[in-house]
Amino acid sequence: MEVMGRKKKVKRFRAVTAVKELARERVGTPPAGKVVLEKKKKPEKHKPTLGKFLAETE
Repeated sequence: MEVMGRKKKVKRFRAVTAVKELARERVGTPPAGKVVLEKKKKPEKHKPTLGKFLAETE
């Protein structure tokens, strides 16, 4: 006995995907995202304790 494969589900039309596909054809793919480093890092609220300070230096 042969097992029949499932029918492929038809995707619904979405205007957003159609517009994006057209834009990629005409303009090209957008550049990959870049990781932005924090420009302003908040200072620590409390001074490090003597134990933490000695642990960092070792």
